[in-house]
Amino acid sequence: MTVRTILTVPDPRLKLVSKPVERVDEALRVLMDDMAETMYAADGIGLAAIQIGVDKRVIVMDLSDTRDQPRFFVNPQITPLTEELKPYSEGCLSVPEIYDEVDRPARVRVTYLDYDGEPREEIAEGLFAVCIQHEMDHLEGVVFIDYLSRLKRDRAVRRVQKLVKSKGEAA
Repeated sequence: MTVRTILTVPDPRLKLVSKPVERVDEALRVLMDDMAETMYAADGIGLAAIQIGVDKRVIVMDLSDTRDQPRFFVNPQITPLTEELKPYSEGCLSVPEIYDEVDRPARVRVTYLDYDGEPREEIAEGLFAVCIQHEMDHLEGVVFIDYLSRLKRDRAVRRVQKLVKSKGEAA
């Protein structure tokens, strides 16, 4: 497994709409394993393939306390099951050290293929609902700061650019 580089805003690749996966094969499982390794190395709870520059509809998440139960979502689709929106303070590996509140449907249905290519369906609530919707946004070229005001979004991008530059100079 390989830890890959995570793209940060304003990288234009983060705005790409990801392409559907034709089949789950060994090459895709290698990608998913790399994604999990990358997510853990960055201390994240979710990662979309586009965040490492791969425009495929693949997500990895681990919401477990033990951080050893990765879940894989290939070609996921979500359907809101309620009009009730819940605010949640979100962060993102592509927008490091920035957090802000985003309103999302409190309950959604998720259909997807798993690590072995088997079809699955689940109802997501709580953090699972927030995280799957956040990662699904990445597959559509949307980053959570896109929900913020222009002022907050521009400020976040500048802070990330400054952070990335300072880390590059320290290396």
